[in-house]
Amino acid sequence: MSWRVEVDGATCIGSGMCSAIAEGYFELVDGVSQPVRTEVDPTDDVVDAAESCPVEAVIVRDADSGRKLAPEY
Repeated sequence: MSWRVEVDGATCIGSGMCSAIAEGYFELVDGVSQPVRTEVDPTDDVVDAAESCPVEAVIVRDADSGRKLAPEY
């Protein structure tokens, strides 16, 4: 099982919460977050980053089904 990580660049405000929480999974490029890798092994840090994003720009999905895992509504 693996997860797909996405960042909506149009929504991202560049707070850096994701890169602080899940260091090594996200980076800020020109003030906007980007995933370091789009497919990752499941880890709580990535879910925590998605849940902590103040504008919900970080999305975590199951790589096989596409089902949204985080953030939860």
